Amino acid sequence: MNQQYSRSENRPQQQRKKFEGPKREAILDLSKYKDSKIRVKLMGGKLVIGVLKGYDQLMNLVLDETVEYMSNADDESNTEQVSKNARNLGLTVIRGTILVSLSSAEGSDVLYMQN
Repeated sequence: MNQQYSRSENRPQQQRKKFEGPKREAILDLSKYKDSKIRVKLMGGKLVIGVLKGYDQLMNLVLDETVEYMSNADDESNTEQVSKNARNLGLTVIRGTILVSLSSAEGSDVLYMQN
């Protein structure tokens, strides 16, 4: 007897289900990098290094113990200038739309993001 009726009709209103599309798979499998230090290059030439704590299928990242480097990190010869422009950020969230590349801080694989 607890049926809901629509205003225009005298028949029971059906329960509306939310649209559930197909599950999206992650672009890359980052599980092997979880809880390890990674190096992330961002659009605009910034470089951040931190411990990967979480991620999602859109490549949004959660990094802990994050350090941001302001100068051009591609210039390995200028490491003194890079370390002077370092800034500790702590726990951060990085949107996947601004990622350029991601690699292990130890330096093995480099994963370039596709647009």
